[in-house]
Amino acid sequence: MDRTRPDDLYPPIDPYDSGMLDVGDGNLVYWEVCGNPDGKPALVVHGGPGSGCTPRARQYFDPDRYRVVLFDQRGCGRSTPHASDPATDMRHNTTHHLIADMERLREHLNITDWLLYGGSWGSTLILAYAQTHPERVTEAVISSVTTTRRSEIDWLYRGAGQIFPEAWHTFRESVPEATGPTGLVTAYAHRMESPDPAVRERATAAWCAWEDAVLSMEANPGPPPYSSRPAQQALVRICAHYFSHGAWLRENQLIDEAHRLTGIPAALIHGRFDLGGPLITAWELDRAWPDAELTVIADAGHLGGPATKRAVLAALDGFAAT
Repeated sequence: MDRTRPDDLYPPIDPYDSGMLDVGDGNLVYWEVCGNPDGKPALVVHGGPGSGCTPRARQYFDPDRYRVVLFDQRGCGRSTPHASDPATDMRHNTTHHLIADMERLREHLNITDWLLYGGSWGSTLILAYAQTHPERVTEAVISSVTTTRRSEIDWLYRGAGQIFPEAWHTFRESVPEATGPTGLVTAYAHRMESPDPAVRERATAAWCAWEDAVLSMEANPGPPPYSSRPAQQALVRICAHYFSHGAWLRENQLIDEAHRLTGIPAALIHGRFDLGGPLITAWELDRAWPDAELTVIADAGHLGGPATKRAVLAALDGFAAT
């Protein structure tokens, strides 16, 4: 299917199949498939963690050439139980659980291997999955590259305060009990487990306000990306849970193990003015991954922009023929 202009998304499409996959531990993961049932399999790995998949993500793929799979990671979107419910047990929601869920979904859909597409937290999960199951990944398209190293988490929730000191002061003062270099995110994680809904609401509002501040200088602004989205408590609870544990990954693990991705072609797309996830991570990954090609978008940040969209579309269109 042709697009009118190079920066146009493909027309909206609806899933032709969907369901709830039992992945164990009392969790049901929502999934959907759209496009061509006989097309090239591709999996959309959403960000957050805890954002959930969106209909817009379907539109990056040529529906005549791709069989596109989307899913909501544990605890968010249409998956159950939902992290917005304080009774939901977060012990069964880790990076390793999500990797296993992706494999179970691949097997459920009788897919041998697939292209992976995602950004931000999605890039971390793509890399962790691909390094665990490299034989199952044909290509990868990754934007706003992160690996959720503790140094990256420290930058986002402390270091960026050098640029936004007023907003960071408010963020910091909202959890006065926080101590030590990693205590801030941990304190928010503890507050999101409080049985008091007012405590969770205040922590959610403070977290979202800080995230919005970090993204406030984006070259292509829109509505506040965190404060304007639904299911904020689930998002913040999952984010704080993952980041307070360093995503259950060794520091620098995904860069150090990038040699495991040899033979998997990849397009890495990153905005030079990404204050949420500075370019250094994408640059280091590109140097460590023999088959990756990094495209730096000069006028974009973490949320991307027109040039980011064109680069993603071009990469996906290019891989559709392979």
